[in-house]
Amino acid sequence: MQRFYLIVGHVGRLELLVPHGVGLVQLRIKEQPDEEIRRQIARARDVCAVHGAQLVVNDHWQAALDLRCGFVHLGQEDMDRADFAALRRAGVRYGLSTHDETELDRALALDPAYVALGPIYPTLLKKMKWAPQGVHKITRWKARTGDIPLVAIGGLTPERAPGVFAAGADSVAVVTDIQTAADPEARTLEWIETCAL
Repeated sequence: MQRFYLIVGHVGRLELLVPHGVGLVQLRIKEQPDEEIRRQIARARDVCAVHGAQLVVNDHWQAALDLRCGFVHLGQEDMDRADFAALRRAGVRYGLSTHDETELDRALALDPAYVALGPIYPTLLKKMKWAPQGVHKITRWKARTGDIPLVAIGGLTPERAPGVFAAGADSVAVVTDIQTAADPEARTLEWIETCAL
């Protein structure tokens, strides 16, 4: 699994950043009409194909199936609605969000392509009902996930990344640090370089 995992909220941002060497990117579209969601997913699928990047579709698993995307990410609420049998039949891999032991048990029982843990640090992007998990929890989660890749998310910066990897994370998912950067392209390149060390 790629060590740097970019998350963007619009296909336009994906088109800007993926050509700089991003190998793994999630398209997380919120509160848009279905037609617009599908337009963005289809465009993102094509851009990623051209640049050899892996696209992960957040939440919209049915659209991902219909548009022949190979990877989705599901939060706990999305897992309640997802048709895992249909995803498996289509060969679609899925990553799953976790925040506590019960959610981790549930995720591991579904044989995910990766498990995400977060927020590791306080995050500004969205109101979270979970307190920051802390770097120490990464080590506990990695002991449980074993060979299944563990993705850390939430409040990450290039300065915090080495400690997160040292604690056992296989990948770092980055949202706000790039979204709020004065120069998102330069910040993406910095992240790629940091994760290559």
